Amino acid sequence: MAVTRRREGEFFDVLEARDPQAREEGLMASLAAHIGQAKAQAPYYARVLQHVEANQVGSRAALAQLPLTRKSDLVTLQAGRPPFGELIAIPPGRLARIFVSPGPIFDPEAPGRDFFRFARALFATGLRAGQILHNTFGYHFTPAGMMLESGARALGSAVVPAGPGNLELQARAIAHLRSHCYAGTPDFLKAIIEKGEELGLDLATLRRGHVTGGAYTPSLRAWYAERGLTVLQSYGTADLGLVAYESEAREGMILDEFVIVEIVRPGTGDPLPDGEVGEVVVTLLVPEYPLIRFATGDLSAVLPGESPCGRSNMRIKGWMGRADQAAKVKGMFVRPEQIADLARRFPDLGRIRLVVDRAGDTDTMTLHAEAPAPDEALAARLAEALQAITKLRGTVTLAAPGSLPNDGRVIEDVRKVE
Repeated sequence: MAVTRRREGEFFDVLEARDPQAREEGLMASLAAHIGQAKAQAPYYARVLQHVEANQVGSRAALAQLPLTRKSDLVTLQAGRPPFGELIAIPPGRLARIFVSPGPIFDPEAPGRDFFRFARALFATGLRAGQILHNTFGYHFTPAGMMLESGARALGSAVVPAGPGNLELQARAIAHLRSHCYAGTPDFLKAIIEKGEELGLDLATLRRGHVTGGAYTPSLRAWYAERGLTVLQSYGTADLGLVAYESEAREGMILDEFVIVEIVRPGTGDPLPDGEVGEVVVTLLVPEYPLIRFATGDLSAVLPGESPCGRSNMRIKGWMGRADQAAKVKGMFVRPEQIADLARRFPDLGRIRLVVDRAGDTDTMTLHAEAPAPDEALAARLAEALQAITKLRGTVTLAAPGSLPNDGRVIEDVRKVE
């Protein structure tokens, strides 16, 4: 679809429609300075990047050589070096807020305007200054409520800090206050609207919604569309804030202007070609919390081209599942890193996928690998390498190129839980 450049005022700021090459050059220039600042002010990065010259990291290829920091490691890092595992570049007492997410993982919010950058996503949804946002995300310990509130306040919008629960009160508050936009999980808005209809309330002013934190299914999209509602979604995490968001074009999610996103092969830091499903790795260009190559554990893929809405940044398909696919086989864990090691030993293969099943009471493994042609010798070498790497025996099935699913899954556990 052709990209249409929109007139001034249709974007949150001038960054959204800038020339892609100018954006890339700006991001890469910021990256080198960001790494230098992180090394100077965050002790964690001073250690893990001690042999890295910041001024040499000015390209995606150079970035891909840096180590990952995994979200799954934050609990251990923070427990060993409280409160933030020495990843932040600001004294904890100077933070605006400190959140506690399940794990527990402690998430910082630095002082200032819209630290989590959700104003951009809310603007794309259609929220404007002078309007009212009905915010049903929680405000207790976890950051989602304040993420959306700070974004709305940066736009000049009022916020109803509703939090979750109590459908009748939610519906009555929207009807009384004449709220314009909803923020919350995808399905909760439907429940509020249905409660309002049951009570005979007028919710006609609520025409827009911004959803995240749950599955936004095609059937739910259709339900809102039938009622004339514009309900768009975003993708983010408690650590990173906004990563990507939908516009009214509804073709993928557009990256925030302050992140660099890579899609890597699960279990590795190796970037995948555009279109391949892999793990989302984010470098956050925020000085107070300079996360560098932060592996989220989420799966997605890059969409080619630009959004028809005129925003020119890279797009991803949105959340497509989890990348942490470890499976316990015969009492031993098999991990994506091991399958990635196997793939590196056989670079001529296409996609590979280890399927874990059960034959009677015995766990089994079958390695499916895309190969140019059937080759018994290759299958035998793969089986030998699989056993050497995992310490477990498995069979090998060679598949035609392009025949395995492009879903980012390298370990599939199909055992039924009885």
